[in-house]
Amino acid sequence: MPRKPIDITVPDLSGRRAVVTGASDGIGLGLATRLAAAGAEVVLPVRNPRKGEAALTAIRRSVPRAEVSVRELDLSSLASVQALGQALREEGRPIHILINNAGVMTPPDRQTTADGFELQFGTNHLGHFALAAHLLPLLRAGRARVTSQVSVAANQGAINWDDLNWERSYDGMGAYSQSKIAFGLFGLELDRRSQAHGWGITSNLSHPGVAPTNLLAARPEVGRGRDTMAVRLIRALSARGIVVGTVQTAQLPALYAATSPDAERGGFYGPRGPGHMGGPPGSQKLYSRLRGAEEARRVWEVSEKLTGVSFPIG
Repeated sequence: MPRKPIDITVPDLSGRRAVVTGASDGIGLGLATRLAAAGAEVVLPVRNPRKGEAALTAIRRSVPRAEVSVRELDLSSLASVQALGQALREEGRPIHILINNAGVMTPPDRQTTADGFELQFGTNHLGHFALAAHLLPLLRAGRARVTSQVSVAANQGAINWDDLNWERSYDGMGAYSQSKIAFGLFGLELDRRSQAHGWGITSNLSHPGVAPTNLLAARPEVGRGRDTMAVRLIRALSARGIVVGTVQTAQLPALYAATSPDAERGGFYGPRGPGHMGGPPGSQKLYSRLRGAEEARRVWEVSEKLTGVSFPIG
């Protein structure tokens, strides 16, 4: 039985600049396409220039008059993050929407970033933390909405404070959950600090539920030579319309969180179907691991120390 179409209305975004990480394929590409179709000028920071150009072509094929451009960004390199921040600041264009969507999931063996951090913690959380800090003047100028994409994995596990880089004993799923918990705490703390210091930024969280994206597919760059059994099962369920979502529905919570006038600062948005794995987007109860303000302050402070990047108050 075919699925009933699920979609949301995106407001007119003409004159607004949006930055979407991880937009070379999957959910990120869908988000970038929808933002461009609503009139936004979209910046695609990508690690792989070839995939970036293919994404740009795909967006222009779907939205012929799209204003879209590609920039280089490797979130696993703080130098690359700094270079993008500097390049965009030199352009001087306010940023109105930032969707922190890119991520890496469960390399079978422990890997590290260019700066020596465990790959998932360094990419999913620290890279985005540093990016937001470098873009702060532009985000303030645009009174931006920042949406950070977490995961259902942020509802399990914990931050491994005694071994943040998983050097003593690597657990791929545990490290992934840690990265998404830290990332979610950062997104909420960003909103609190914006209110406290008058930055004019609103920040919220989204999660895509469960969908057949490439996170668990074959990815030689993270040491995964073949598709996981999990992604094969998810594809089969998705194709049959059973419980989980599709790549198209999985993009809707972040799209809603980033653009809807009804999306709230500090809010959390995800699919409303069974188990919050698929279905239309809506407000969600915040995961218990994301509720601690003191834990969020601790994440913020250690992230500043590890990245060497801070958010100027003035």
